[in-house]
Amino acid sequence: MKKIKSFAIILGILFSFGIANIPIATGAVDVNIYNACTDANKDSEVCAHKSDNINTYIKSGINIILYILGALAVVMIIFSGILYTTSGGNAATVTKAKDTLLYSVVGLVVALCSFAIVNFVLMNFK
Repeated sequence: MKKIKSFAIILGILFSFGIANIPIATGAVDVNIYNACTDANKDSEVCAHKSDNINTYIKSGINIILYILGALAVVMIIFSGILYTTSGGNAATVTKAKDTLLYSVVGLVVALCSFAIVNFVLMNFK
């Protein structure tokens, strides 16, 4: 049974690579999408990003991740406030709320610092 499962996984991987490469192998797809950029259509959405480099994509991806992490930290701060308010004097719940608040603030500070560091590095080391 284990051999059949391994064979099926390997066959699936090979098949998926084969299907993915058919348009390129047959010449049906022009890989360089910027060949059509001329003066007439230089303001199009595709041609506007022709000069983008890998730093632009790295910066955008990291900024999106850090934005999500910052938003999640803010949500957790709000959650810890609600947990603290509704604890009713229960020592275990109060401790949990304080710990959640502490970890959320630390996460928010780390997200803000990493946002600043990433933008500093990408701006100064082009």
